[in-house]
Amino acid sequence: MIRIEGVSHTYGEDEDQVIALSDVSLTIGGTEFIAIVGPSGCGKSTLLRLIAGLVPPSDGRIVLGDKVITKPTPDVGLVFQSPTLLPWANVLDNVLFPLRMLDELDQRGIDRARELLVLAGLGGFEARMPDELSGGMQQRVAICRGLVRNPAVLLMDEPFAALDALTREEMGRQLLDLWTVHPKAIVFVTHSVPEAVMLADRVVVMSARPGRIAEIIDVRLPRPRTIDMEADFEYQSCTRRIREHIFRSHALKGQPQSQAKVA
Repeated sequence: MIRIEGVSHTYGEDEDQVIALSDVSLTIGGTEFIAIVGPSGCGKSTLLRLIAGLVPPSDGRIVLGDKVITKPTPDVGLVFQSPTLLPWANVLDNVLFPLRMLDELDQRGIDRARELLVLAGLGGFEARMPDELSGGMQQRVAICRGLVRNPAVLLMDEPFAALDALTREEMGRQLLDLWTVHPKAIVFVTHSVPEAVMLADRVVVMSARPGRIAEIIDVRLPRPRTIDMEADFEYQSCTRRIREHIFRSHALKGQPQSQAKVA
């Protein structure tokens, strides 16, 4: 479904240049759940923006199906860290906003929005306003909005980062429920190693800037996933390998440049 081929991205010009990503290649299946983790500043969010077509790669290309991504496309949905709901619109109208903006609003879209809200545990909240909802409920509305057009790919940039631990776990379960009913490719950026392992089919571990793929880890935990799996050897093995990469990146980042190159 998605092919990322030798992608690099540089910000700025001349002596102010910052290499955010360097030679990243990855293939993502049509219904695969991919998590991306890595140290701060390694280019995780930049990679999402490239897949979304919000910025062009400096080198390489990204292909969705048989089309090279050069600009935003309706086939790609995006969920940000902040819900960014319209404060003057109720829950249902917030979910329907993309359809209305693209002049695609019809009864089928309304029915789909209501179905998504029920699956997300928000049935009966359609007429509520955003300021009447908790942070977790607002984020669920944002996820439903990202899914209402049934995009082939859903990009999620640390969508649960602002939530407390218990709400975050519940949101993860809700997301997996939605993904099970409406399977699609999901690319999920997170700083939480346990969250990445609990949700994903594969975890892409990025190196410190310039961001490269340090390792791709297959998560062989059966689905549906439960919190009890944290005691499994597979879960603990995956989290340990990911943390080793991240700690190594931090150690190299803190070394003088000459030492880091030798290491």
